[in-house]
Amino acid sequence: MSVAYAAAVEPRGRMVEIEGGRHLRLVCVGPPAGARPTVLMEAGAFGFSADWAAVQERLAAQGLRSCAYDRAGLGHSDPGPKPRDSLAIVSDLEELLAAADETGPFILCGHSMAGLHLRVFASRNAQRVRGVVLVDATTPEAMGAATARQGVAQLVLFTRLAAWVVSTGLARPLEVSLGDSIGLPPDAKAEKRWAFANGPHNRWSAAETALWTIDAQEGVQSGPYNPDWPVAVILTGEESASGPRQVVQSVPARASKHGVVLYVPGANHASLLGETHADRVVEAILDVEAAAAKAD
Repeated sequence: MSVAYAAAVEPRGRMVEIEGGRHLRLVCVGPPAGARPTVLMEAGAFGFSADWAAVQERLAAQGLRSCAYDRAGLGHSDPGPKPRDSLAIVSDLEELLAAADETGPFILCGHSMAGLHLRVFASRNAQRVRGVVLVDATTPEAMGAATARQGVAQLVLFTRLAAWVVSTGLARPLEVSLGDSIGLPPDAKAEKRWAFANGPHNRWSAAETALWTIDAQEGVQSGPYNPDWPVAVILTGEESASGPRQVVQSVPARASKHGVVLYVPGANHASLLGETHADRVVEAILDVEAAAAKAD
């Protein structure tokens, strides 16, 4: 941990011990669990609980409880056994929720690569799921396109290079200027900047990203979301400018009896989660909650 980070802020949330004596960091915000669902948040590649800070603050203002966490080896969580595929990630999350006595029910909310992990979690915990919100998220089926496979291969090479650069210390001077591309509240911003130049965080993130194709296969094998679950898909840009990628991303919403696709003009892949656009994510979560309550 950098001296600047340590002096700026203590890690938010709490460390929870899971099987094997490992500890994972859990950040729950808002009122105690009650009649309303808890929003369970999964970050994308290289992301961790800090990514969701702006959204969590605004959900709490709406009276909704939300929980985000650091996957094994990321942020403040202990490393876990390899491989770090979706099955391993979901197993850790299930143990974390049990140890923290977070029983749900849940609205699942995932960003980017988290779309792969959520499919596995939803399949294994269907009785606890009330709805799904996908924030510019990857779908397992997207890997069927050659362009997607090529893009992932390039991303894997980039993440390995990024992890190496960080391990040499070359990224440290860029920590302040590039560490937070989301636009987070101050405490979370400090965490994000620290993680940007943190060697273990980046190496474990790269190890996860290298398994993207395997994660997609595990997601396909888990099957689609229950069509009775409300699903909101949030995408960047203008609907009029959408292309094949957005069509694939929208499949879960189109397959739902209560699906909706929301476009956020002016947002990019990262800033969707930040203070500028967090209200749109909250809006989608509240819509899913309302649809789930009506369906019940």
